Parts: sequence; structure tokens; C-alpha cells
Amino acid sequence: MHVARTVLCAPAAPIPDTWTVDSSTHATSPADGTPASVPPDWRSYFPDAQLQALIEQALSVNRDLRIAMRRVEQARATYGVLRADTLPTIAASAGYVRLHTPGVLVPGGSLDADAYQVGLSESNWEIDFWGRVRNLKDAALEQFLASDASRRAATLSVIANVADNYLLLRELDERICVARETIASRSESLRIFRRRFEVGAISKLDLRQSEILLQQAQVLVAQLEQSRATHAHALAVLVGAPAPLQPAPLADTSVYSNLQPGLPSSLLERRPDIVAAEHQLRSANANIGAARAAFFPRVTLTGAVGSTSTDLHGLFASGSGAWIFMPNISLPIFDASRNRSNLELARAREGEAVAQYEKAIQEAFRDVANALSAREWLAAQVQTETDTLAAQTERARLARLRYDNGATPFLEVLDAQRDLLNARQQLIQTRRALLSSRVALYAALGGDVQDREQTGTPPVADIAHEQGPLP
Repeated sequence: MHVARTVLCAPAAPIPDTWTVDSSTHATSPADGTPASVPPDWRSYFPDAQLQALIEQALSVNRDLRIAMRRVEQARATYGVLRADTLPTIAASAGYVRLHTPGVLVPGGSLDADAYQVGLSESNWEIDFWGRVRNLKDAALEQFLASDASRRAATLSVIANVADNYLLLRELDERICVARETIASRSESLRIFRRRFEVGAISKLDLRQSEILLQQAQVLVAQLEQSRATHAHALAVLVGAPAPLQPAPLADTSVYSNLQPGLPSSLLERRPDIVAAEHQLRSANANIGAARAAFFPRVTLTGAVGSTSTDLHGLFASGSGAWIFMPNISLPIFDASRNRSNLELARAREGEAVAQYEKAIQEAFRDVANALSAREWLAAQVQTETDTLAAQTERARLARLRYDNGATPFLEVLDAQRDLLNARQQLIQTRRALLSSRVALYAALGGDVQDREQTGTPPVADIAHEQGPLP
């Protein structure tokens, strides 16, 4: 017999039928007929060799993951302790007693006696009629499973952060390269302008404007170098050591883009943070059962069986057996509302767990929607900025020709050159943002960070199998 546990139902949460993109008239869920699939393993999704090496290193040494793994181990040990409470604890004992009784207490003189004893004993084993111990064990199991899901969420976060920082470094490397090319070109132009100024072919104003163009490019390089150093330091923290990168352009092949979001409901099964919130909710529900069982009598057993003798050689002789059996029943009568307050506390914590679960779902759907929206509109921006760069390049060429032919002042060349540099920089930034949106979509959909990773975590599947199917 046991107290019936509260039936755990999934809390209501706003779940859309399809994924949509803001300000768009079409859905981004697989409307093109392509079947949705589970996000692939990160090694398949990030084919860049340098990025794979960085992720591998981060998964091996990242301190956040070490903390998460230790929390899993703590939760597993706690579950083992509470699971042991469901079984009796048998202890073997052996003892020897030498007793001296003075003559004033024993007629005829003092008395010396020996006693030998061996046996097995069990003390205070609770017979779980009402499910208190079982519910505490189930709550610990759910906490363990939640901690492991949180560990997988931390792993996914590390993968996404490494990929994002890698793409940012690649973006900054390419922008620095463009800026240095601009410095070289403008330095040559300034050299020519100085020669022309020396022979009186141009005004001093044109010379100073040419110097300004060069100085603007030099300032941009200094800013980009500072930003790159900051992101390089962030990546070093993630991977546990400085990570020198081989020069490589920011290529679309760094990240696969053919990832379909699938049905919204499938997100509930893939996102490790949602899985963790669900296990936390189940743990809170089990604690309610344990708090309710505290209102009922507790039955404990204490017993021992063994052999006792005054002589060592007669310890196991016939007739030396001894045993004791002491059942105990305790019923709470007055506890100053302690049990009622514990029950109210458990119910309040379950209410908090419900809200946390719903919040995790809402945030997950927001993350996916944002990533899909970014992927859609950043792709459109890349195309537009590519066309803009072509137009700016032609504008700069024509402005220089007009200036060389005396048809326009150098200010027009100055504006055209400045806008061209900005267009080149902006295109690189947007291309990186598009790749980062694909990283964000991979993380938002839950990725694939199952226990195939060599993270040293305990075998969660084995423990769940020992417990049986979850309610």
C-alpha cells in the first residue's frame, strides 16, 4: 500500500503549429518538401578542420563542462544514497565481554564471567507502506537525470560559443586583410599625390584629403586588431589555451546550412534544457508524494540474529542461538504544523518547476524563431550588399576618373573611397552573421550532443534502466 502520487501532466504552453518568419508571408518549416531531420552530429555540421579541433579541445578541458560533470556525479551519488534507503542494511558483528561483579552484590564472593557474541543485525529499516522513501528515491533520480541534461546543454553551449568565436575571428581576419590592402593602396596614392603636389599639379587640400583617407584606414586596422585580440582571449578561455589559427578566408563551407527545423513539438524532445526542466518538474512532483506520506505512520524494523555463549568453543554449539525482533510504529500527532508546511513547500516548489518548464519551452521556441528569421533575412542582406559592393566599386572607379580629368573635386573621390571600404567591411560582417545564425539554429534545435562524447560522465542510460520507465 502506498499513497497515490499526483498525476503529472504536461503544463500548457504556447506552441505554434509551424515556424514562421517575422514580416514574411511564408513559413520556414519544410515547405519545400524536404523532410525534416534530427540535427546532425556537430562533426558533420561543422566540417572545418580547424573548428573541429577547437571544439574537441574545448570539450576536453573546458571548466564549465568540468563543473557540469561534477554536478552529475554528485546527483548520481545522492540517488545512490536514497536508493539504498529502500533496502535493509545488514551488519555483521562480533564481540567479547568480560564481567566482574563484586562480592557485596553476589552471595558467596565476587563473580567473574565471560560472554562471546556473533551475529547479523539490521536497525531502523523503514517499511515503505506509504511511498515516502520511494518518492524520495524517485525525486533524486529525476534530479540526476536533470543534471545530466543540464550537462548536455552546457556541452551544446560550449560548441556553439566556440563556433561563434571562431567565425568572429575569421571575420576579423578578413576585415583586417581588406583594411591592410586599403592602406597599401592609399599609401601608394598618397605617394603619388605628394609628387604631384611638389610639382604644383594639385592643391594642398587634395593632399590633406588623401592623407585623411590613409589615416582612416589605419585607425580601422587598429580597432579591428583590438577587437580580434578580445575575441581571441575569449576563445582561449573556451578551449583552455591560446588557439593560433592558420590563415583562411571566411567561407560558407565552415557551417552547413541545410538544417530543417522540423515540427515545433519535436523541439521538446531534443532541447536538453527543456529535458532538464521536465525532470526538475518530475522531481518536484515526487517530493509532494514524500511530503504527503509524512502524515501517515512510519513502520521501522530493528532485529538481530546470532549466537551467544560464555565459552568461545561453545559459541556455535546447540542452544546458543539468540535473536531479537523490535518493530516500531510512530504516528505524528503534534508537530506544530511541520508536516503541513513541508507539504505546502513541496507544492510551491512544484508550481515554480511548472513555471520554469513553461519558460524553457517559450525561450526555446523564441530561439528557433529568431535563428530562422536571422537565416532568412541575413541571406537577403548578403545578396543586397553584394550588389551594393559592385555598385560602390564602380562608383569609386568613375569618381577617380572624373577627378583625374578635372571634372570633379577630390572630395567626391574621398566619399566614394570611404563608402567602398565600408561596403566591403559590411559585407564581410553580414556573411559572418549569416553563418552565426546557422550556428544559433543548430544550438536552438538541440544539436546532437548525446553520450557519444568522451566526457567521462556516468552511464545515465544504465541507471534509468535500473529504475525502469519513468512515470
